[in-house]
Amino acid sequence: MHRFFIEKQHIEGKHARIFGEDVDHIAKVLRLKEGDELRLCDGACREWHARIVSVDKKAVVAELLLSMEVDTEPDCRITLYQGIQKAGKFETVVQKGVELGVAAFVPFDCERAVAKPWSGKDSRHSRYSRVAKEAAKQSRRGIVPTVEPPISFDELCARSGQHELTLLLWEEEKERSLKDALLAAPHAKHVAVIVGPEGGISREEAQALQKGGAVPVSLGSRVLRTETAGPAAAAMILYEKDDMAP
Repeated sequence: MHRFFIEKQHIEGKHARIFGEDVDHIAKVLRLKEGDELRLCDGACREWHARIVSVDKKAVVAELLLSMEVDTEPDCRITLYQGIQKAGKFETVVQKGVELGVAAFVPFDCERAVAKPWSGKDSRHSRYSRVAKEAAKQSRRGIVPTVEPPISFDELCARSGQHELTLLLWEEEKERSLKDALLAAPHAKHVAVIVGPEGGISREEAQALQKGGAVPVSLGSRVLRTETAGPAAAAMILYEKDDMAP
């Protein structure tokens, strides 16, 4: 059954209204019509089995039939801080990260970042947010993970101490594994992961992040690409937290 996210303010009693790009997708691509059924999620882990009442150019109106709680969200909330990458790579990180269970994505500027930061009004930001929403639909997430505009390295350092556990993926760390860090903080429910850009995190930056509370960890003997490291770490974290079990 086709599934869509809706805004809470568009739910009125037993009916919900769908606006924007989803209207064209429902009417022109899927060719759904009055009487057809779908699933609607409010982005806060509440979902409805619904039936279409009307379809026009501006909106789709659906009757809400059966309410249920979405149980696909991990107990552990992962925030992925990603060093700004070359075009196309961050899109992959967002898509795969959402599928795996990441809750928020925050790109950051740093010494070895080649690409330039963008603002929340930039078309790139809209595209990344759209990728997150589409991936959330496909993977049956109960929320649409957030994608922030890039922050500065100083802001990253300030945020690194605000999570229960902040992991810095650093290829120069040779002793502490990601698993070691998780075992040392078994009750951490909000975990941040920091991944450098193509050139990685410099030694000076790693030291600054450690002063802010980040724990440097290794993912093993192989050096992963910047677009691989974050999703790989997310999968490992959720596996260790028993979230990958059926």
